[in-house]
Amino acid sequence: MRTGRVERRTKETEIMAEVNLDGQGRSDIATGIGFLDHMLDQLARHSLIDITCKAKGDLHIDYHHTTEDTGIALGEAVSKALGDRKGITRYGEATIPMDETLTRVALDASNRPYLIWKVGFSRDKLGEMDTELFKEWFQAFAQNAGLTLHVENLYGENNHHIVESSFKALARALRQAVEIDPRKSDAIPSTKGTLGGSLEKEPAARKS
Repeated sequence: MRTGRVERRTKETEIMAEVNLDGQGRSDIATGIGFLDHMLDQLARHSLIDITCKAKGDLHIDYHHTTEDTGIALGEAVSKALGDRKGITRYGEATIPMDETLTRVALDASNRPYLIWKVGFSRDKLGEMDTELFKEWFQAFAQNAGLTLHVENLYGENNHHIVESSFKALARALRQAVEIDPRKSDAIPSTKGTLGGSLEKEPAARKS
């Protein structure tokens, strides 16, 4: 089984994240942020990646540090599980409808992290969570999982649907990308013979 586990402790958060890329989509999530828990459950369920994520953060300040650091830890766990990325399909794409909303995600598990985020919201908050934090989560996850990740909301009105379709599209695209290609299970999917390249992986940006 391709698994990865990360324990991350800072003055702001304590997080344990564990993934099994060859799982059944099981989840055990408790971040202290109800909406984020719901989205990570969707990520596990639709990617078929088993995800455990336990977080304690400075929620009395706001949800920023816990949201971002959860993305960092889960991304690191995925990267550990992928290892040298030998045999993976590498690319994934999904276009997910949710009622009036349509969102597209395309990704390359290239170990060259980059995020394109074309998602807008008409509200500042969903429940008690700032909508601007969803970009922070996707940025942290892409950076630390080593994904070139493009997320585009094509249209939609309901902000909940926009966020949820983004996570579901990520899940389905990730499921494709990390699956082992039976025709090339012994090969790195790159003409260079390695995934990564000249772009050094930088720590995810911390915003205060």
